[in-house]
Amino acid sequence: MFKRILSLLLLVSLSAPFAAKADEGMWLPMLIKRLNHTDMQKQGLKLTAEEIYSVNNSSLKDAIVQFGGFCTGEFISPEGLLLTNHHCGYGAIQANSTPQNDYLTNGFWATSKDQELPNEGLFVDILVRMDDVTGKVLEGITASTSETERAKLVAERMAAISKEAGNNGQYVSYVRDFYNGNEFYLFIYERFTDVRLVGTPPSSVGKYGGDTDNWMWPRHTGDFSMFRVYMAADGKPAAYSKSNVPYKPKHHLPINIADKTPGDFSMVFGFPGRTKRFMTSHGLKLEVNQLNKSRIKLRERKLALWKEDMDKADATRIQYASKYASTANYYKYSIGQNEGITRMHTIEGKLVDEDKFQAWANDAQRKATYGNVLNEIAAAYNTIEKYNLHNIYLNETVLGTESLMMAYRFSALNNALKSGDAAAAQRAAQDLQGRLDGFFKDYNAATDKKVFAAMMKFYSEDIAKDQQPAAFKAMVAKYKGDFNKLADHVYSNSFVVNKQKTEAFLKNPTQKKLEADPAFAIVNSILENYLTTIKPKLDEANAKLATANRLYVAGVRLMNPDKVFYPDANSTLRLSYGSVKDYSPQDGVVYNYYTTMDGLMAKEDPNNEEFEVPAKLKELYNKKDYGRYANSKGEMVVNFITDNDITGGNSGSPVINGRGELTGLAFDGNWEAMTGDLVYDADYKRCINMDSRYLLFIIEKYAGANNLISEMTIVDKPSPGPADAASASVSKGNTPQAELLDAVMTEAKQNLNNGKDEFKIEKKKGDVKVKLQIKD
Repeated sequence: MFKRILSLLLLVSLSAPFAAKADEGMWLPMLIKRLNHTDMQKQGLKLTAEEIYSVNNSSLKDAIVQFGGFCTGEFISPEGLLLTNHHCGYGAIQANSTPQNDYLTNGFWATSKDQELPNEGLFVDILVRMDDVTGKVLEGITASTSETERAKLVAERMAAISKEAGNNGQYVSYVRDFYNGNEFYLFIYERFTDVRLVGTPPSSVGKYGGDTDNWMWPRHTGDFSMFRVYMAADGKPAAYSKSNVPYKPKHHLPINIADKTPGDFSMVFGFPGRTKRFMTSHGLKLEVNQLNKSRIKLRERKLALWKEDMDKADATRIQYASKYASTANYYKYSIGQNEGITRMHTIEGKLVDEDKFQAWANDAQRKATYGNVLNEIAAAYNTIEKYNLHNIYLNETVLGTESLMMAYRFSALNNALKSGDAAAAQRAAQDLQGRLDGFFKDYNAATDKKVFAAMMKFYSEDIAKDQQPAAFKAMVAKYKGDFNKLADHVYSNSFVVNKQKTEAFLKNPTQKKLEADPAFAIVNSILENYLTTIKPKLDEANAKLATANRLYVAGVRLMNPDKVFYPDANSTLRLSYGSVKDYSPQDGVVYNYYTTMDGLMAKEDPNNEEFEVPAKLKELYNKKDYGRYANSKGEMVVNFITDNDITGGNSGSPVINGRGELTGLAFDGNWEAMTGDLVYDADYKRCINMDSRYLLFIIEKYAGANNLISEMTIVDKPSPGPADAASASVSKGNTPQAELLDAVMTEAKQNLNNGKDEFKIEKKKGDVKVKLQIKD
C-alpha cells in the first residue's frame, strides 16, 4: 500500500492532541460491526464485519478454536491442520514422550496422517454462535429485587438457557456474565475430542530462551506445535477411532510471508482467560500484597526443588517438564505484575478514578443507588483479606502438592463410603482407577516428598493458627515441627504415593482405611476446616463484593455515556486490533519490532539448555539457507511485536492482517506490561509473536515436512501498510480534522492508483491543516 510515504504532517490548533494510540480492548466478535468496524477499516482492515463473524456464512471465527480449554488454536488447512503454541501443546508432547522417544528434546513430525499421535483427554471447541441473552436472564429483576433472590433467579436462568442451547448434548453451551453481572451472553460450541499430534519442533526451538526469556523482548522462540482435528465420517464429533477422517473447517487461514512494516494492521483472535480491569484500588492492593507475594514465595521454592531432581535424571526431567513450565509461567508473571503496578502508579490512578466516581455518585438523584458502593467494596475486601491467605495456600501448598492432590481426589469416594451408597462408591473407584496411569506416569515420590515438607512448613507458619484445623496442628506437634519427619511418616504409610498400593486399595475400598491414610487425613482435615470455617466467611464477603462491583461498573458506564466500554476477558472468543509497533522500555532504549536468527545465534550457549541451538538449525543459518522465507533484506525473521491487547488464554492465537491472512502466532506478553490483566498500558503493552516465515522455515527447511507445507495456502503480498494506519490517528466521530484527513487520504490513494510517484497534497479547514507529501 503506502510504502512510499516519507512524511505525514498534521498541524492542528486544538486544546489537546489527537495522536495515535494503541487500541485497547478485547471485543466480542458479534459486536464488531456496531462498535469497531469503522475504526478497524481506518487502520487497514479490508474485510467486512460479516467476514470476521457470521453465523450463517464462513467467517474468520470458524478458523479459531479453544484448544484444550486453556489456549487458542487456528485451522491453517482445509484438512483440519491446527496451529497452536509449543507451550500449549507441551502436555500432549510430553505425554507422548519417553526416554526412548523423547519428542520434547528431539521434536516430532508425522510424514503421513497414519503417523499422527492421539491424545487422550485433549479437545477443541469450535464456536457455533454467541447470543445476547441479557433480557432473558434479567427479565422482571428490578432494583427492588433482593440480592438473594436476584442471584437465585440469575443462576437458574443461566442454567436453563445453557441446557436448552446444548440440544440434548449435541453442543457444549454456557452463559457467561459480562460487566460484572450487568450483561449476559450465551456461547454454543461443537467439541471435537479426536485431536492428534502432527508436528513439533524440539524444545530447543519451541522453548528457546526458556525461563530466562519468558515474558521478555527481544525474543527468538519458535513457539509452535501442530495438531489435526478428526471427525466421524458423517462430519460429527467422535471419540478417537482409526476410521475417523480429518475435520473440514468452514474456514482456514491463508499464511502470509511478505515483509511487515510498522503500522501494518493486525488483529488477534482468540480466547483470553481473565482480566480484572474494573477492579478497584482495594482489590489491587490485595493482588499485590497477598496473592502475588504468596505465589512468588511458594512457587519459587517448589520450582527449585523440582529443578534439582530434574537435572539429575532424564526420566524425572520428562515427568516434570510440563508441570514445571506451567508453574514457572505465572510465578514470573506475578513478579512482573507487582513491579509494573508500582512503576505505573496503578493503585494511585485507581484512587483518582474512584474520587471522580464518588463525586458523581454523591448527586442527590444517584446517591441512594451508588453513593455507598465504594464503602461497601472496601468493607468486603477488609473481610476477604482476613481469610483469603488460607484460600491461596489451599491451592498452592495443599492441592499444589501432588500426593495431596491425589488424596483430595478420593473425597468423592469417601463421601460415598460414608453414605453407604455402594453404586456411587463403585463409580468413584472406577473413576480413580482411570486416573492412575496418567498420574503415576509423571510422578516421582521422592521429588514430591521434598515439596510436601516445604509446602506444609509454609502452611503451618503462614496461616493464622486459629484458621488451621486441630488435626493438622496435632500432627505437626507430634513431630515437633520437623516437617521432614512428617514427610517420612506420610510417604512411608500413605497408599496414594504408590501405584500398586493405590490399585490394591481400590479393589476393596473402606472408609476406615481411607480416613486412616495420612495424606488423605491431612487433606481431609484442611479441606473440612476450609469448607466449614473459612469458605462461609469468604462467600459472604464475596457476595457483598459482587453486588457492589456490579453497581460500581454500572455506575462507571453511566458516568461516561460517550465511552464505549469493552468487557473483561472471561475465556470467551474475543478480537483485539492494533498494529505492528516497536517500543521504548526505558529512557535511551528503543526495541525494534522484529528479531532475526542473527540475534538467536548471538544468544547461543551450548552449556545452557535454555539457549542450545540444534546442529541443523546452525547449519541452515551458516549457509543462509532460508528459502523463500527470508525478508527483503535477506534476514530470517523469528519474532515480531504488535500492540494488540492480549492476556493468558491468547497463547496460540493467530495474528491476522487486514485481509484475514495469518502473519504470526501470539505466544507471550512483555515484561514491562505485566499489569495487563489489571490495567492497559498504551506505551508499553506489546504482544510477542512468532513470525509466519519462521514457522514455515522450521517446517520446510529444518524438519523437511513438505507434506504439511503442501496443505497450506501461502500468500506473498504485503499487508495493509502504515499509511492506512495513519488515518486511525483521527479521533472518532465527524470532527473537522477527521473529515479533512479522510479527504486527503482518499486523494492520495487515487494519485497512487494513477501511478504518480511524487506528489503533495495540502488542505485546510478552519484552524485545521493537513499536509501529506509522498515521494518514490
